[in-house]
Amino acid sequence: MMTMFFEFEADFVESLRCIPMAVRCKLDTCGIKLKLAQWHQFSQAERLALVELPCVTADEVQHYREQLQAWVVHYTGDRPSELAIAAIPPWLDVSAVPESVQQQAGCWGVVITQKKWAGLSALQRFALIKLAQSKHEHQNLLPALREFHLLL
Repeated sequence: MMTMFFEFEADFVESLRCIPMAVRCKLDTCGIKLKLAQWHQFSQAERLALVELPCVTADEVQHYREQLQAWVVHYTGDRPSELAIAAIPPWLDVSAVPESVQQQAGCWGVVITQKKWAGLSALQRFALIKLAQSKHEHQNLLPALREFHLLL
């Protein structure tokens, strides 16, 4: 399986100095809040492992969570904070585009139809949700809209 990085992440993917969307999605899936300072404690090989480890089935999610917790405890002595896990995460719901995504995309004159939303990958939908919510990441929203062919 090929690891999925986005073009808008290109400036940090090689060094993995920031947490890529692929990992951030897995963090939300397994219910762990990982701080950037904690991420920086991990070796390059451990960061890459967190990118590549599967986190889809219940067993994979549990294994990912346990591995991540073990590394955070090992490096920091503290357990990572936990996040609530949605029964149906919004990036897996193809029936409706989240209001935050519509609102932020609208700032660029982009209307994302339900059909276009459903045609995106789960990771693309996750990225748009995160980019629409986070004020400091709005700079990546326009490149993401272009990359996902949503900007006409």
